[in-house]
Amino acid sequence: MSITSLAQWFATPRGRYLLAWEQRRMDLVVADIFGFNAAQIGLCEQNFLHANRMPYQLRCGACNEAREPGAGIHLCAEELPFAAQSLDLIVLPHVLEFSVHPHLVLREVERVLVPEGHLVISGFNPVSLWGLRRAMAGNMGEMPWTGQYLSAARLKDWLSLLGFEARSSAFGCYAPPVASEEWLRRWSFLDSAGGRIWPFMGGAYILHAVKRVQGMRLITPRWREHKAHKKGMVPVVQKSREL
Repeated sequence: MSITSLAQWFATPRGRYLLAWEQRRMDLVVADIFGFNAAQIGLCEQNFLHANRMPYQLRCGACNEAREPGAGIHLCAEELPFAAQSLDLIVLPHVLEFSVHPHLVLREVERVLVPEGHLVISGFNPVSLWGLRRAMAGNMGEMPWTGQYLSAARLKDWLSLLGFEARSSAFGCYAPPVASEEWLRRWSFLDSAGGRIWPFMGGAYILHAVKRVQGMRLITPRWREHKAHKKGMVPVVQKSREL
């Protein structure tokens, strides 16, 4: 199933509950990221870039099978149509867990991000009540239980191999994934208690990472050497003494 089906699931009570938390957290993360070019890949009906102030923003549909409302372009996440080192920020909302080749997606993201560029990922947490619900559903379930959930720790390992440094992570949605909106409200007290008691077992997470480039340093003019060279070239005038 494609990520387009996930966009439809976000219209359900469970989806709205999850989406509300992710939007709040995304806004906090992207608000202080600066640059010129930002792209959101997937779930284009939800604008996760609206709190960011970069002048050029693009929302991209992450599949070619169906058109996503709100998408400026449609692309394959494994083959991004952007030049190398051309983007300052990329947001991936639930793209990796519904991609056939999540490693390729991350490699493409690393290619198109500038040095010190930012990557923000949202995903379902397998170590949670939501992950348990997926395990019970198996491959015969419906959205979003058909995704290949990646733990935040595993994702950090993948990113580290590609030269990314994890800057922050946040977990949320501690209520069980019940279908009824009324029961979601009844379980909402877990959202405040869960962050204190079992902070890493929220149903979803948001991970913020930065692309690091080894050996990168600022090269400045060698003013001292230049001045010393000029001094060395000044002819020395010797005064002759009369006998």
